[in-house]
Amino acid sequence: MSLADRLAQARLERGNYGDLSRSGGHGTQPQASSIGPKSRRRNAPPTDPFADLRRTVHQTLLESLGPKLYDSRLSQAELEQRVRHTLQEVLQADQVPLTVTDRSRIAQEIADDILGYGPVEPYLRDPEITEIMVNGPDQIYVERRGRLHAVDGRFADEAHLRRTIDKIVGRVGRRVDEASPMVDARLHDGSRVNAIIPPLAVDGSLLTIRKFAADPFEVDDLIQLGTLSRAVADVLAACVRGRLNILVSGGTGAGKTTTLNVLSGFIPETDRVVTIEDAAELQLHQEHVLRLESRPANIEGKGEVSIRQLVRNALRMRPDRIIVGEIRDAAALDMLQAMNVGHDGSICTVHANTPRDVLSRVETMVLMAGMDLPVKAIREQVSSAIDLIIQQARFPDGSRRVTAVTEVMGMEGDIITLQDIFRYSYDGAVGPDGVPTGRLEWTGIRPAFLEKAARSGVQIDLRAFGGYRRHAR
Repeated sequence: MSLADRLAQARLERGNYGDLSRSGGHGTQPQASSIGPKSRRRNAPPTDPFADLRRTVHQTLLESLGPKLYDSRLSQAELEQRVRHTLQEVLQADQVPLTVTDRSRIAQEIADDILGYGPVEPYLRDPEITEIMVNGPDQIYVERRGRLHAVDGRFADEAHLRRTIDKIVGRVGRRVDEASPMVDARLHDGSRVNAIIPPLAVDGSLLTIRKFAADPFEVDDLIQLGTLSRAVADVLAACVRGRLNILVSGGTGAGKTTTLNVLSGFIPETDRVVTIEDAAELQLHQEHVLRLESRPANIEGKGEVSIRQLVRNALRMRPDRIIVGEIRDAAALDMLQAMNVGHDGSICTVHANTPRDVLSRVETMVLMAGMDLPVKAIREQVSSAIDLIIQQARFPDGSRRVTAVTEVMGMEGDIITLQDIFRYSYDGAVGPDGVPTGRLEWTGIRPAFLEKAARSGVQIDLRAFGGYRRHAR
């Protein structure tokens, strides 16, 4: 029995012992203390009758194939074919009687473990699942149509989960261990991965995978999903072509990266675009795209390359536009300077709940650079650099919607002035999921950015705004 198995068994025995003492069982055991935080309990996982068989077949398969699993001369298709063929031979040689269904299931699970990412592989293949959350080896949740659902999949033990995490992060040159127990990574299709392991994760390693569609969303998909309307999409497309600097804002899971991907699709093919991300997940279709990815420090604490360093380097690469996956630190200062010195048309995302909060967050992140700048000077930089803020939110029914399109007007005294061009208005009705319904409406204000777009040769037709019932002012 491995160390991870013995630790798991000891935790289970302690949990059963606590149940006995709390239920008033007789004996010499002391009563559980009522002082201190209560530990979170999970239901015991169901017993797998084929666990020993699966472990034996898995080990035999590894011994049979050996170095062939890592032969670089084999294509992925050839490797899969060889693994599945050898797997069937090992199962047929085993004397344990199995039904056709059980044999097929065990073969698929072992193949997933060797060729893919084990128990999470079926959920990665499911196109309806958008997020996978592994809460220790015995608990997996998935997000489907914006709602969370518990699933039956589970890992054999903590060591099995750790091997899967190591396989994921190792393929993109990252590492996770006791010295660096948190990591951000990505899958080959751009899906975002976050992992955190003990001792920071108290109840076992945690793995979160945010999937990205194999076929990226386009503007028509967002319109069909109700994220925005055709008229708003046309206005935003004109703003991108008109080289406005845009921030996409929202909370976690609000759909910022998806909207950023869609907006980047409006960039002309003639532009040279540099993308900068923590984990490369943007999927731009233009030909002239240069992708940069930050790098964490190595085990010696050296070699870190931050977003801020990449932004500085991008300025020397003759970019027409700079796209930053997310601004979360002092890189905001360099990004503002880039927007103010000729790199118009840049697009970034930031975490904030309202357009006004966006300005406060950017101001705070600029101060993180350690520069002793007056607040008014920072606000002047912000107001001159940013033209448009697109605010998104995730609704209780799981849908993601644009709730505001806000223009940055400039400074009035010491305050940055904003004006909403489009605003989500609730109509007082309630949908089938109990969520109030509404729509994105024009506020009736003529945007000041029309002149900047016109200087770039893009004329925005005001009739696109007039197609909305004007918001009550």
